[in-house]
Amino acid sequence: MENLIEINQLVKEYDRKTAALKGIDLNIEQASWTTILGPSGSGKSTLLNIIGCLDRPSSGSVLIGGIEATRLSSGKLASFRRDNIGLVFQQQYLVGYLSALENVMLAQYYHSVVDERQAKEALERVGLAHRLEHRPSQLSGGEQQRVCIARALINDPKIILADEPTGNLDRENSENIYMLLQELRSEGHHTIILVTHDEKVGKLGDRIIKIADGKIQSDEKASR
Repeated sequence: MENLIEINQLVKEYDRKTAALKGIDLNIEQASWTTILGPSGSGKSTLLNIIGCLDRPSSGSVLIGGIEATRLSSGKLASFRRDNIGLVFQQQYLVGYLSALENVMLAQYYHSVVDERQAKEALERVGLAHRLEHRPSQLSGGEQQRVCIARALINDPKIILADEPTGNLDRENSENIYMLLQELRSEGHHTIILVTHDEKVGKLGDRIIKIADGKIQSDEKASR
């Protein structure tokens, strides 16, 4: 299968004494699910943020679909992220006074296209057809996270990046979110990269990469 992401000698330093990433080399195949495991402070979220074009490395390169994202200007980088990457965080970052539908449409607004029908379909896809007009405070934690996934999907990104997406959820809601991500993965349209400290989650994907102290410690196929 073709590589969608190619990372070469990626380094992220905050000062001469602090390095979050220390020469990461990594290729990620198109339409795969890669789980990045590591303890707090290991560099896993920093790696995800650089892949997601939210941060820049100190050195090294990140090629996404053959485009070297690390060399794009700030304006082009924002456009590239908007067109290619869907982000799901542990914190939902929903606008409290907007409905679920309006929160999803907000992502379209930044894409300069507003299509209510498409936003409704995204929410239906994550099982929230009956909660379109509810505000975040009227939704459970699991429902709020599903709104975030719908928002991440609205521009049909090649890549879905999820950083501890169930960190604030109970077991049942966590399992529902992972089932949804598995369904998206099985459709073959999205490449999923999920960051977690929970080793059990690694078995849900195709590949497990363990990071510690800014370096890759192991890279193996997930055992099911």
